[in-house]
Amino acid sequence: MRGLFKFLKGLVILLIALVALLYITDYEYILKGVRVVYMTGHTTAFIDDHVYFENDTIENAEQPWEWPKHPAYNSVSMTERLEQTHKDLGTVAFAIIKNDSLWFEHYSEGYSAASQTNSFSMAKSITTALLGKAIADGYIKGLDQPIGDFFEQYKGEKTTVGNLSSMASGLDWEESYKSPFSVTARAYYDDDLAETILGQKVVDEPGQGFRYLSGNTQLLGMIVQKATGQSLSDYLESSFWKPLGMQQDALWQVDDQDNRLAKSYCCIASNALDFARFGRLFKNHGRWDGKQILDSAFVAKATVARFEGEPYGYGFWISDHLDKHIFVMRGILGQYVITIPEDDLIIVRLGHQLGAREAGDDFTSDFYKYIEETYAMIGN
Repeated sequence: MRGLFKFLKGLVILLIALVALLYITDYEYILKGVRVVYMTGHTTAFIDDHVYFENDTIENAEQPWEWPKHPAYNSVSMTERLEQTHKDLGTVAFAIIKNDSLWFEHYSEGYSAASQTNSFSMAKSITTALLGKAIADGYIKGLDQPIGDFFEQYKGEKTTVGNLSSMASGLDWEESYKSPFSVTARAYYDDDLAETILGQKVVDEPGQGFRYLSGNTQLLGMIVQKATGQSLSDYLESSFWKPLGMQQDALWQVDDQDNRLAKSYCCIASNALDFARFGRLFKNHGRWDGKQILDSAFVAKATVARFEGEPYGYGFWISDHLDKHIFVMRGILGQYVITIPEDDLIIVRLGHQLGAREAGDDFTSDFYKYIEETYAMIGN
């Protein structure tokens, strides 16, 4: 018994020392990561984790716009392959929108059309939309405006706001999702996001090629916020959430109750059909029911690859699967708004996991299945 007591006492001392060390070395955010992830039974960030963070509210429209039902709404069953993929990867929401009408929708695990889940990096597309709006509103001069115009730390650097949006900044960010000591983990769990981001330096020539870095979009969001003098949530609300007639309020994770800096590279909690509206807006060249919400030239530039042979435009992933031009909002756990303009088609998927990635592929296997099985269902 005495031996057990000594062991427990030693363990407590070790834990106290470990916690103290984390604070001394400025890694105390790891404790929040442990509390949010492992102590809730998960092994990584998850689709309902927004309840463990501070959030700003994005209010919906006073008179919400509803997706019209397609004449063939839910008249076709899912293919066996699609149904199995949903089961294997934990899909909680899947919708097909054809000719701007809701053609099919499916929910599972107790989730519904009203359920809010984390967008993860789909928010990067929304932040780029806010960039386009800030340019149109005159807050930002254009895609070529240097980031040094907004933050003294980057005075003299060649990196532009367009470089941030298109993942060509030259920043020294390391995109790692596995190490708790990575800058990506710090950005997700720390309480001073601005300090983390503004510590990043430009180490490569900007504008030369594609390199996916979440820090790019976080810095871009900070620039939009500084340029407009508004929080990202407020600017999103007035620029898109209300004009697009969103059905529900949304939440945008912020770093701290005092700083309240939105995680612009991720973490808007909303539902499948409200996320889908961004696909409709960009598919329709920035117009929404007869009103030009976003400049059509900006939309056209955002939704094609900036660099030949690379899968990214400005804030959107790009694919030519099935020899079609496809632009995509994409999150790390298989969150998708897949837009295929030539067939007037939008596919939305939200869920817990994504599929495996084959060598040389720009997307994981589930992405291709959602597209292929949708075409099998609609008969094209």
